[in-house]
Amino acid sequence: MGQLEGYVAVVTGAGQGVGHGIALALADEGADVAVVGRTLEKVEAVAEEVRGRGVQAIAVGCDVTDRTQIDAAIERTVSELGRLDILVNNAQSVALGPVLDIKPEHAEMVWRSGFMNALHCMQAAHPHLLASGRGAIVNLGTGSALRPDPDGYALYAAVKEGVRTLSRAAAVEWGSDGIRVNTVIPLAMSPGFQLWKKYMPEAFDELVATVPLGRIGDCETDIGRAVAWLAGPGAGYITGTTLMLDGGQAYLR
Repeated sequence: MGQLEGYVAVVTGAGQGVGHGIALALADEGADVAVVGRTLEKVEAVAEEVRGRGVQAIAVGCDVTDRTQIDAAIERTVSELGRLDILVNNAQSVALGPVLDIKPEHAEMVWRSGFMNALHCMQAAHPHLLASGRGAIVNLGTGSALRPDPDGYALYAAVKEGVRTLSRAAAVEWGSDGIRVNTVIPLAMSPGFQLWKKYMPEAFDELVATVPLGRIGDCETDIGRAVAWLAGPGAGYITGTTLMLDGGQAYLR
């Protein structure tokens, strides 16, 4: 414990689910955390929980489709917490449906909340991560891009693959800046999964049966802890890679 003492992290989409779990795991390792999300009440509640882990936290309301709000969130983090060492891009809006039903407004929304959000956060954070000397970015991908299926994830998966390509390019360009950039692909018991389990238990059980480890991951202990390790000194020679956090469900299956 404590591998991230003295670090400051920004986690977007941290008001619930995977982002919530990541924020808590970073705090358990000693990092101060800026809990960033669209719904201020949610991020305030998570920030209070993070403080309960013995670190500093601030709640930052931010619409990640707005570059001005992103810049303000990063600057506020540095102003109030003193520095920035870790950026986790988790926020993303989703629109599902078959390819023939993708509408321009849906594509624009998913693109802006996914690819452009990640790009703008990375650009805004870059000078502070450079100053840190140990900067790390972790972006979120999706297993639906590795196992295309007829469930309507084409748009979401395409945008997430764009983020993964952006991550690899930034890892190459920013390696000399001392900034590592990686992607994780999680399978976790988010609020959406919990509702799916409640209302469609048979379909949920069918998915679980495809996971070699036999369960859906926990947002904090399975996903958050891995992200905390990947962002910390123990993973200091890892960049430009994708880490599967899915119990073996998607990769090469």
